[in-house]
Amino acid sequence: MQNIDKPQIAVSRCLGFSPCRYNGQMIPDKFVDKLKDYVEYKTVCPEVEIGLGIPRDTLRLVLEKDKIILYQPATGKEYTKQMDEYSIKCLDSFEEVDGFILKGRSPSCGIKDVKLYLGKEKTTGAIKGVGIFASQVMKKYPLLAIEEEGRLTNFRVREHFLTKIYIMFKFREVQKAKSMATLVKFQSDNKYLLMAYSQKEQKLLGNIVGNHNKRSIDEIIDDYKNHLGYAFIRIPRFSNYINSLMHILGYFSDKLSVNEKKFILGTFQKYKIGKMPLSVPINLLKSYAIKYEQSYLLEQSIWDPYPEDLMDLSDSGK
Repeated sequence: MQNIDKPQIAVSRCLGFSPCRYNGQMIPDKFVDKLKDYVEYKTVCPEVEIGLGIPRDTLRLVLEKDKIILYQPATGKEYTKQMDEYSIKCLDSFEEVDGFILKGRSPSCGIKDVKLYLGKEKTTGAIKGVGIFASQVMKKYPLLAIEEEGRLTNFRVREHFLTKIYIMFKFREVQKAKSMATLVKFQSDNKYLLMAYSQKEQKLLGNIVGNHNKRSIDEIIDDYKNHLGYAFIRIPRFSNYINSLMHILGYFSDKLSVNEKKFILGTFQKYKIGKMPLSVPINLLKSYAIKYEQSYLLEQSIWDPYPEDLMDLSDSGK
């Protein structure tokens, strides 16, 4: 029975759950393991699910006559149809899902840098492609958080992934409530996080909540969900975040000394040039929001868009 109080994440089964890789091995992943206490995992192994054994001969993607084929060089067999059919069936079976962590460079699960060979012969060249299962994931869920385990070793990619996971998870509660009051509260609580990601979408979402055209709650929520996804489609610029932080600072800037303002603005600048993590100016501003009893600000999700225990400043540097 799934835990509906946690985000629902589909994850490649080989990433610490089962030795199901083509070579019969499993790949433990630090981030996947740490996240397991905070999400409900749905594990997938498309290659095993279409009937291939463990271990198994390797598969590769081949571009042939403008079509992408899932090909097994050792046997000469093609598994494109089986993989497409399984992918659609698997994704249709998910009642709720908030994101995906997939095995990088896999011909089934890779979302970037998968080798796409330009023919079945060994001497042919290759370009970059997307795994067949992963392509169906991105087709069905274009606005959800979808990442490879390797990219999640990068701090900013990981921070964005977690933020997007939790904002979409929280929005599912709004969808279930089907209440304008709940939607208004969601928009209000996420105002400065939305502004940090996309000021354009933040304003559009505000207009949707305003409902000047008197649309039904179902229409409003569907429209809101799409624009919420667009707001979080990419990692925010440093300047976007600073703009949002400047708005927050405006709530109590008249109460600060010249030196306090100078210090705060200095942390913004250090964050902008990558000399300081976002958590420093964020926590500094929150301390002033607490000091000056800014109850509206203290409700904002920008302070902790995902559980604090998942904060890890380590970075692969890639």
